Amino acid sequence: MCNVIKLTICVLSMFFFASQTMAAPALSVLGQDFSFPNKIEGLPKKISDFKGLEINFFTTSDGVKLSYWEAGEGKPLVFIPGWSANGAEYINVMFLLSKHYHVYVLDPRNQGLSQKVSFGTRISRYAMDVKEFTDHVGLKSAYFCGWSMGASVLWSYVDLFGTKGIDKFIFVDEPISIYTHADWSEQERLDAGGMTTSPERMIAAFTKGTPTNSMIVDMKARERFMAKDSPYFVNSESFASTFIKNDPNYLALVLFDHTTNDWRDVIRHKINVPTAIFSGEYSNNLPSQRWMQSVIPGSKLYVYSKAEQGDHFLAFKNPVKFTKDLKTFLEQ
Repeated sequence: MCNVIKLTICVLSMFFFASQTMAAPALSVLGQDFSFPNKIEGLPKKISDFKGLEINFFTTSDGVKLSYWEAGEGKPLVFIPGWSANGAEYINVMFLLSKHYHVYVLDPRNQGLSQKVSFGTRISRYAMDVKEFTDHVGLKSAYFCGWSMGASVLWSYVDLFGTKGIDKFIFVDEPISIYTHADWSEQERLDAGGMTTSPERMIAAFTKGTPTNSMIVDMKARERFMAKDSPYFVNSESFASTFIKNDPNYLALVLFDHTTNDWRDVIRHKINVPTAIFSGEYSNNLPSQRWMQSVIPGSKLYVYSKAEQGDHFLAFKNPVKFTKDLKTFLEQ
């Protein structure tokens, strides 16, 4: 009887492990194909052209089902999206980089295809989600790229867990402290990237479209998002908007915590791996990215011109240049 019980437990364990690791082709998860509005040489014309693209899921320790997009083989490269963003928006970046790396994009809780919940909506919990994701897929070492709020999540990760297993970092255009303190000098504000004097007004502007002004909330990134001035960006945003249905009420939950964190101490003292920083001439975050480059030893700053789509969305508006620059940095 004991042997039968042991055998049953073993079989169930094998089944559970298989169910946790089974690959899921993207088309089977999405339920249909998608044709991109712009036909661009060297990129897929429809999702079914992206062979090997998968969308998988795992469950966190606090019971939240998170999705992650996956493609390619080779050294792991993990992308953490910004606020409200998701793996679908990385479709061009993933396609180009999956020829050289095993690329992952994690959909944060309440974003993309991940579960919507009213708890754990703190940057520190998002960092724990990244840790549990890396444990789930068995990453011993990888490159990590955080864009916008995704960079803050990685700074929190470093604060909590250090840089063991992180071979290189890439940070894309994220202010180091979004909240502008009343006692700061203008130079302190520029170095930190302060972009609002009222987290509540910023949250209302970003989630409800409440009117504001540039003295209270810097809306430059929102303006650049509305400028659909890149066929690459139009394609990825069209794909994302077709399959991803974000709920602004859930998206808003993390914003106050995100806005009020100040990561200058982490950046100054705890980033000890090779680091690339991306920003651009259109971005009001550029001064803070220059400060970051000045305090992270040996870090490299890439500044895209306006002609190169150098704004907050540079990776999606100019994915060919971005992936080329990223690959060069990773292979140095």
